[in-house]
Amino acid sequence: MDFISTLLIAIALAMDAFSVSLTKGFTLKKITKTQVLWFAIFFGGFQAFMPVLGWLGGIQLEWVITTFAPWIAFILLLLIGSNMIRESFSNEEGEENSDNFSFKELTLLAIATSIDAFAVGITYAVLKTDILIPIIMIGVTAFIFTIIGLYLGKKIGNYFGDKFEILGGVILILLGVKILLEGLGILVL
Repeated sequence: MDFISTLLIAIALAMDAFSVSLTKGFTLKKITKTQVLWFAIFFGGFQAFMPVLGWLGGIQLEWVITTFAPWIAFILLLLIGSNMIRESFSNEEGEENSDNFSFKELTLLAIATSIDAFAVGITYAVLKTDILIPIIMIGVTAFIFTIIGLYLGKKIGNYFGDKFEILGGVILILLGVKILLEGLGILVL
């Protein structure tokens, strides 16, 4: 596969990480540079690791991934998005939960946004394509897009205020629905 095709795949895979990062940027009021780095490492790392798993699994696991991956991503994003919406209403009553940084949530988000990268790894196995350069490009692209998304979301969130936690939750749920519909072959974007 040529460089341009690999770069386009990396950008396409990074868009979910960018969307979630943008959402988290909206809602985390006091995000530190260390937390930004953790987000970028997790999202970039999972985006790079999942194609390796797919490549190693090859064709044998293709039916499992095409059947269950959209549902797993949908459920994870639905739960996380619903929790963000619930917390936004709790915050209006005086609680401050939206600023919590959680490795558990970060891991779930990284998994949910990188499941499609597993399928890309299977594609590389089917095409008998070397995986080293693509996984580096995929990981680095997701890393960079995550940082951009967090900082852009932070700027927008600071400008528009606290209501972005609800919007962030809705975005995560809609992203989950989109992944599910694409996985079921109902929606092709």
